[in-house]
Amino acid sequence: MASIIRHVSVVFFLVSLLHFGSSSSEKELEYEKWISWNKQNYLMKKKIMATETVRGIKVVDVKLRNAEMNKVRVSVSQNGTGDFMTIREALASIHLKNTKRVVLDIGPGVYREKIIVPKTMDFITFLGNASDPPTITWNDTASSINGRDGRPMKTFQSATVAVDASYFLAFNIKFENTAPHKIGSAGEQAVALRISGTKAAFYSCSFYGSQDTLYDHKGLHYFYNCFIQGSVDFIFGYGRSLYENCHLNSLAKKVASLTAQKRNDASMQSGFSFKDSKITGSGHVYLGRAWGDYSRVVFSYTFMDSLVLPQGWSDWGKQSNDERVYYGEYECSGPGANLSGRVSWARILTAQEAKPFIGTYFIDGDTWLTSPLTAANS
Repeated sequence: MASIIRHVSVVFFLVSLLHFGSSSSEKELEYEKWISWNKQNYLMKKKIMATETVRGIKVVDVKLRNAEMNKVRVSVSQNGTGDFMTIREALASIHLKNTKRVVLDIGPGVYREKIIVPKTMDFITFLGNASDPPTITWNDTASSINGRDGRPMKTFQSATVAVDASYFLAFNIKFENTAPHKIGSAGEQAVALRISGTKAAFYSCSFYGSQDTLYDHKGLHYFYNCFIQGSVDFIFGYGRSLYENCHLNSLAKKVASLTAQKRNDASMQSGFSFKDSKITGSGHVYLGRAWGDYSRVVFSYTFMDSLVLPQGWSDWGKQSNDERVYYGEYECSGPGANLSGRVSWARILTAQEAKPFIGTYFIDGDTWLTSPLTAANS
């Protein structure tokens, strides 16, 4: 077992050396090697996982398995019929360094609360009712004054809900930041959700905001059947995330960008992948712009309405990014998916090139993702 893991590490190290040592003319070849390694690494990890057992049961993630076996449920209801009337009170009742899956069954209503799930509070679930999802709302912006030190809180602290913990789950929750955005104004970044923990998943959730709605900050994340609305860079960050069957809706009045992926190092395993999704709304939008010099975004099997600009992608006015970013499209449809006007450095992917991005293995999902029904109801 140890020898197999060492083999995977050695392969990764060698590929990294090849990447850093390559010249500009070799970049395409080296990326093809990365594609091949990514798939081989996935297959190798599957082989390793198949041989690991605890008491005869296949282990996916030991900490996660133990947390799910010791699940606790508490209820939150504004009418006083639950264990708590606010989400903050429910979170305050949970021990720090939590090791159990704690499900907060949140009743319908509008919860005007600014929420932080701290780094020491893993395995938290926010569970709403699919027929009447609860809304968590606030209106801080990057320029809002921090009550602790009297300084602007900046984008990071503007989030209505900030999750610093890992293994977070959310089902049927509306995350909202109601701060408006005025074109040309500074300091109006207003985050509805910031996810900074890893191995987090969101099912049938909605994210409403204007500028910088969803801060996909860092870690492995999965979004399924989610609605995400904003006007400027409304999905942004360093995350390595798969968005599947999601709806991206633009509120832009002029020209904006759907994504601003931050990958700023060639060795960083981060990027956004959108699969089986759709893009609608107002204004004109780029699919992404290069917040990071090595920004990586891929759209596959996605419907793109006419608001998507013909050129598709923006290098944020920095031409040196053209050779470093990885912006790809595969088998997309709709009037905005016409490839004839795309920038020359956009990648029209083959099936082979798209494969590493269109499965949950892109986020190592086979090691931590569980069935939504199991996660929500057991």
